[in-house]
Amino acid sequence: MIEIILFSDDLKTHIKTLNYEWLEKYFRIEPGDEYSLSNPQEAIIDKGGYIFYAKYDDEIVGTASLLKKSDGVFELGKMAVTDRVKGKGIGTILLEYCLDFVKEKGIPKLILYSNTRLTSALHLYKKYGFTEIPLESGLYERADIKLEKVL
Repeated sequence: MIEIILFSDDLKTHIKTLNYEWLEKYFRIEPGDEYSLSNPQEAIIDKGGYIFYAKYDDEIVGTASLLKKSDGVFELGKMAVTDRVKGKGIGTILLEYCLDFVKEKGIPKLILYSNTRLTSALHLYKKYGFTEIPLESGLYERADIKLEKVL
């Protein structure tokens, strides 16, 4: 069974470990990643954001964050699932949890940045109603597509 749990200080290293595994496999770790993943309380939580973890067989195997961009807009980011449990639908469960969470909080818009090489991730986002919008430059080197979902 997969359980979604909220960030706590004793779990802070997991967001870094899980995201580094993913970033090193597909891209590279950018300076902004280094800061936010090493300091999740300061970089995400203290700025009004949220971090969630997926727990499977008593192990943290996935994570996703909601980063506050403005009063009505949050970014779905820092989402990663370890390769050891791929195929169990954990990414989908994390995404559904985040979507339910923002609906409950009354957040009207969710955005995300991705890369067109990540075809399965993009398929999942589009399946859940995200649509492509213009991408501003300079936020993430690896991002070549921006999506949003108006709730």
